[in-house]
Amino acid sequence: MALSPELQRLIDASAPLWAGEAEVVRTYFSSPVRTVETDLLWIQRQCSKEFNGTGAGEYKNMGVFLGPLTELQLVYPKIDTGEADSVSRHYVLELMEMLTEEYEHFCLFSDAYDKIKPAGAPGINPHKLETWDEDVALTKLRHDNIAAHGQLGVRATRFSEGGYCTLFREGMRAKDIGGEFDYANGLIAGACKEIFDDEFSHMLEGIAGLDNEGWSADEFKLMEEIVVAILRLRIPMRNAEFSFPLSQERIQAIFDGDIEPEEFDYAAAEARLMAHAAE
Repeated sequence: MALSPELQRLIDASAPLWAGEAEVVRTYFSSPVRTVETDLLWIQRQCSKEFNGTGAGEYKNMGVFLGPLTELQLVYPKIDTGEADSVSRHYVLELMEMLTEEYEHFCLFSDAYDKIKPAGAPGINPHKLETWDEDVALTKLRHDNIAAHGQLGVRATRFSEGGYCTLFREGMRAKDIGGEFDYANGLIAGACKEIFDDEFSHMLEGIAGLDNEGWSADEFKLMEEIVVAILRLRIPMRNAEFSFPLSQERIQAIFDGDIEPEEFDYAAAEARLMAHAAE
């Protein structure tokens, strides 16, 4: 598909860092650091992101659950009123779909957790989930860019969200590893496949759709700076989530470009944009 030079540069700058995040997850599944306890820890932490995560431009940075829920209550009396503050019914539908999908992702990982945890151990209480230092740093960077750059900051954070679905893609492949974690791998792969199927086409549309949003060359340049900074923090965030399967030396090597970039699926992106245009 034909992309603007600006968007092509943004994808090219992101691709090695997407690959770095994927390497973290892929390495973990066959790493000596892996135990039942580390599996339960990363699933807890991922549930925290799916239930309480903020920084992708949700309503007032309230998070993927409370943000849409709060905004839905506020816009309800404004749906298609025809007044100056009228809110489109389609925007409301998008909020509802976002809330449903993110909560389903929380449920999928929580269900896997329940089947992996030792008998008699408590399940996940979403209200007691805790974040971790590297994720706090990532979230702060997202919030700071949204505050500083408005809608461009929001768009940059959404472009970087999920790191090109790397966790879910690598998690799907865990079912082929075998070994002592075969049962857990199957559960994790099943959850990741459902989430990947939800997220991938929307993610591609969001990336390729930048060319239709009227950003200038200078705005693309700023967006690239924000995206790269966020993606560089995603790698240590993910490494900590998965109990540090990569050394700091390897992470620095990734930052220095010692990695094969993740291949962007241009054909799937074009198909998604064409389907969206036909709706």
